[in-house]
Amino acid sequence: MNRDQFTILALTAGWTLIVALLGAAVLWRFRRKSLRITIIVAGLVPMLGALAAVTQSVQAMFISAHDSLVVLWTLAFSGLLGLAMSVLLGHWISTGSRDVGRRLRHLGTSYEPVEGLANVPAELAAITDELEMTRQKLAASNERERALEASRRELVAFMSHDLRTPLAGLRAVSEGLEDGVIDDVPGALRQMRATVDRMTGLVDDLFELSRLSAAPPPRRRSSVSLRELAEDVVGESCEHARSEGVSLTVSTPSDDDRLAVHGDADELTRAVTNLVGNAIRHTEHGGTVKVMVAREDDGRVRLAVTDGCGGIPDDDLDRVFDIGWRGDEQRTPANGLATTSSTTSSGGGLGLAIARGVVESHDGEIAVTNIPGGCTFKIELPPVTTPS
Repeated sequence: MNRDQFTILALTAGWTLIVALLGAAVLWRFRRKSLRITIIVAGLVPMLGALAAVTQSVQAMFISAHDSLVVLWTLAFSGLLGLAMSVLLGHWISTGSRDVGRRLRHLGTSYEPVEGLANVPAELAAITDELEMTRQKLAASNERERALEASRRELVAFMSHDLRTPLAGLRAVSEGLEDGVIDDVPGALRQMRATVDRMTGLVDDLFELSRLSAAPPPRRRSSVSLRELAEDVVGESCEHARSEGVSLTVSTPSDDDRLAVHGDADELTRAVTNLVGNAIRHTEHGGTVKVMVAREDDGRVRLAVTDGCGGIPDDDLDRVFDIGWRGDEQRTPANGLATTSSTTSSGGGLGLAIARGVVESHDGEIAVTNIPGGCTFKIELPPVTTPS
């Protein structure tokens, strides 16, 4: 390397270093400003460094004026191209950054993001996609929380009414006994006993629902014959059905299939009892409640309870199993007599919610559909799996 080449190299390196330091100072000055400005500065600094080096070489007469003019025009157009590319890139990144900010501000809301941001870099696009999925999950969680809170308020209102009424009755009877104005003392005591039993049922339902909602460690489970369980529940509910003037029947497969499921016999019995008792109460006098147990083609065990309640409004089908829900509309049987909508064994609006909690804790599904003259509650449970 001769002396001139070494001088050119030294001047180029020196001016490049000087411009780089100035560019770094400008970047540091605008480090908290818009990202677009820093991108433009970063794109212009190399061009300015080359321009300074060429200018110094011209002044030192290492290149001719004609050659320097060509180089300077080349650098000028290259600089304009770099500036345009920097502005475009800064616009893309700024647009993506603003969209990320909007999504962050609206996490957990029903905000609908603006589409058409396909020009942002892949990294920002991935961030916005993740934020959108997170927003949807949070929004769904907030919606469930609001629905749960509304259900809790509804439950408190219902339970307050259901407890206040029997308490007022107990107080009236007890005051009558205390004042000696009640002649039929044994009858009054029987009435108090019945009222206490009803309130005990309410408290038991609340405790069971709380236990299911808390998701405690599962009880010891074993093979349970849903066929035998359904037959036992129907046998125990026959007297209730007769007192309501309702015919209660059970249908099982003709073969010897026990229709076994893996679960807790007490919990499953309570769930089926709630469904059967609910069906009996809402079936008109002279109607029929049918309980059917069968095995599906995929091996799952299905239990269906069909009543003659007159049907449930379509808008209320999705709320039947909500905690404490009692439909505002009344079910109307075929004869025009009105009956209250779905309640529970204790009248607190908890029986169907408990049934759903039990079925879901057994990895099963529960649903209700309308049929001509009534509705059908269906439970599907996985079969007992034999170890391989």
